[in-house]
Amino acid sequence: MTASRRILITGLSTYWGGRLAQALERNPEIETVIGIDRTPPKLALERTEFVQVSDAHSLIRRIVDAAEIDTIVDTRLVVDSIVTSRSRAHENNVIGTMNVLAAAGGPGSPVKKLVFKSSARYYGAEQDDPAFFTEDMRRPHAPRTPIERDIGEAEANVRDFAHKNRDTTVTVLRFANALGPDLKTSWQTFLNLPAIPSILGFDPRIQFIHEDDMANCLEHAVKYDLPGTFNCGADGVLVLSEVIDLLGKQNLPILPPWGTGLATNIARRAGLPLQAEMLPQLRFGRAVDNRRYKATGFVYQHTTREAVLKLREQQRLEPILRGVTGSAYRYESAVEEFLRFSPSVHQANARPQIAPANSAPRAKLATEQQIAVAPQADTPYASLPAREIIAVLPSLSQEDLKKLRDHEAANAARSTVLDGIDRLLERPAPSAR
Repeated sequence: MTASRRILITGLSTYWGGRLAQALERNPEIETVIGIDRTPPKLALERTEFVQVSDAHSLIRRIVDAAEIDTIVDTRLVVDSIVTSRSRAHENNVIGTMNVLAAAGGPGSPVKKLVFKSSARYYGAEQDDPAFFTEDMRRPHAPRTPIERDIGEAEANVRDFAHKNRDTTVTVLRFANALGPDLKTSWQTFLNLPAIPSILGFDPRIQFIHEDDMANCLEHAVKYDLPGTFNCGADGVLVLSEVIDLLGKQNLPILPPWGTGLATNIARRAGLPLQAEMLPQLRFGRAVDNRRYKATGFVYQHTTREAVLKLREQQRLEPILRGVTGSAYRYESAVEEFLRFSPSVHQANARPQIAPANSAPRAKLATEQQIAVAPQADTPYASLPAREIIAVLPSLSQEDLKKLRDHEAANAARSTVLDGIDRLLERPAPSAR
């Protein structure tokens, strides 16, 4: 196990940077967590220090030296063209990575570990690909898209850094496409469509990783010394038609097998979220061998199939959860400084107890029976998270919903639960035939 105690996270405003910071904050052995980015974080953090700074290596190096950083986790890599423009993605992926590496290495650097978040898009997707890519395989064909070229260049720079800084543990994690309720990616947007377009005559192999497992992979690499490159993808592979079927949606093979790029450009102008780097996967698919990372002791909590089923649950609940889950977190520097440093603030009351999304294992899941008996005194209902209660609401009768609302209003009075019940009670009852 590593002696990582003072961590610097680049890309704190990214979802993965924020999730990793939340996880590290809960580890009492971590002395300091510092996050840097051009924009403020989007997730609520307790003791992570945020420094708003560009990717200039001289500025990052000053932070590294002053805080005696021993571990850098670089989460900035843009692997999805839905995130930003082509020019900004290239600047971030290639120039930004070079600057982070320059700040981490060299004489006198306190950095002993570097974790680099990469992507399985490094391998591409072609007709003659192996069933599973292993970490030792190089990309068999030239990159098709600018994003794929960026990933290859960034990894080449990281390999060069590892060669020149042999006393530094360098870990590269190549992630499969992630799914989760809090993500905004091309695949997530694509699978949220009411009907899923596909390429006529193709049913590609698809592998996902649940967002919780992706965050846990990053934390695992901080906790242990793991030199080398590792694939991070869930167990199991599905074909696209199976994914669509699990989501309960219709498969529309409307994209032509020839001239797909032109058809996709037309589809994008019509509003369909089909990014250039998705097309090879929609035609040939891709899967990675995850055994090397599991051999380090990492355990995935979700298979590819389970990640898809979790997405289906989220899509089913979205009409109920819309507008009742509270306002999004917004970073305000003056408020954060007051809460952290003012002698007037009692730290126990400084912040609401905000649990990071899907972070802690749950001892029990909500069931219809638990919800239906909620008004009774000796029931585990009160300890159930609001999201689990809301998940069961559509299956309850109008009478049970009314009883549950009275009990909730008289006890926990959670606005998300009450609003969810009210939305269902407002629906007209199904007519008898």
